[in-house]
Amino acid sequence: MLDQAFVRSQFPAFSQPSLAGQALFENAGGSYPCQQVTDRLARFYRERKVQPYYGFEASRLGGEEMDAARAGLAGYLGVGVDEVSFGPSTTANTYVLSQAFRQMLSEGDAIIVTNQDHEANTGPWRRLALSGIEVRQWSVDPESGHLDVDDLAELLDERVRLVCFPHCSNVVAEINPVAKITAMIRAAGAVSCVDGVSYAPHGLPNVAELGADIYLFSSYKTYGPHQGVMVVARALAERLPNQGHDFNGDSLTKKFTPAGPDHAQIAACTGITDYFDAVAAHHGCQSQIPVERGVFVHDLFREAEQRLLQPVLDYFSAKNNARVLGPLDALTRAPTVAVALPAPGAVVAAALAEHGIMAGDGDFYGGRVIRAMGEDPDKGLLRLSFVHYTAEQEINQLLTALDTVL
Repeated sequence: MLDQAFVRSQFPAFSQPSLAGQALFENAGGSYPCQQVTDRLARFYRERKVQPYYGFEASRLGGEEMDAARAGLAGYLGVGVDEVSFGPSTTANTYVLSQAFRQMLSEGDAIIVTNQDHEANTGPWRRLALSGIEVRQWSVDPESGHLDVDDLAELLDERVRLVCFPHCSNVVAEINPVAKITAMIRAAGAVSCVDGVSYAPHGLPNVAELGADIYLFSSYKTYGPHQGVMVVARALAERLPNQGHDFNGDSLTKKFTPAGPDHAQIAACTGITDYFDAVAAHHGCQSQIPVERGVFVHDLFREAEQRLLQPVLDYFSAKNNARVLGPLDALTRAPTVAVALPAPGAVVAAALAEHGIMAGDGDFYGGRVIRAMGEDPDKGLLRLSFVHYTAEQEINQLLTALDTVL
């Protein structure tokens, strides 16, 4: 079982007087950074804020830290070091990749997107229609928000080159069967792009086992700095046109980052895997293989989250005037709970704030799925999202506040 006291001791936010009594339930928008990340970021700015990869010591050490971040994440994700790239955000990374595909695809080729996605993993791809690419939509069930793989099978044919879908939605939160879906896509001769932003905070996945050709997530939601992380399978990366400087076209870790990298934030990402290593060691995992430690930590996180999530789902399912978008079983979803209520989400979130609950409201860039499920994104939903460091007492604080507000 996850040692909650140990975990919370790794996050500076929980010892800050200004946040005392405040329970964060908008982790889907960004998690607290762990101590290992803040320490590395501060050290880089103090000691190594120079152009990296030169021969003098500060430069050499800065470059080594950046390399360590890429290697550390690659190890946990089960992919090659040269398959991991950093960019300013997942939205920016997706846009760059869409431009690479625009150059590679031909008029008449088809791609598939979903309406379950965050706009970042649907909007850039949909705009390829302006270049003559056919865009097909894999649509959710309007009652459940579920993506049925049989519906995908009907959309796949020899013209489809790419399928983009989420590991889980930041609104519906149902965990999609990624490995099954990517196998279908691969069998159809297409490649897959998986938006993992809403899943990765709950345990970094083994991307190799998932079979995703592209896997995207945001480090600021996985306890790190504001960066986007993208995994692009080597064979695909070699085929895609260069989007960076001309002289970087042969570097798989640079060809999809047209802007110069944020050296300090990339270096600070090493702190993410430092933290996961600390969690694994504290809980008795002795494996020397990073991806095995990743699986161990993933399972610790998921068990803790599921235990805390079910009472929240049960609370809303007992209310006739509340609709949780997505499944009501904690085993099948991430702990991101978007709720349609009689009052606008902003009104309810503001009332909860008076009880120390920091919650989100709005459409969360998921207007397509909200409309598809018959709700009004302009009215806004209440969203309550948490992660493994959320304490049971904070869940109790939330439920008590909801009783008062609702």
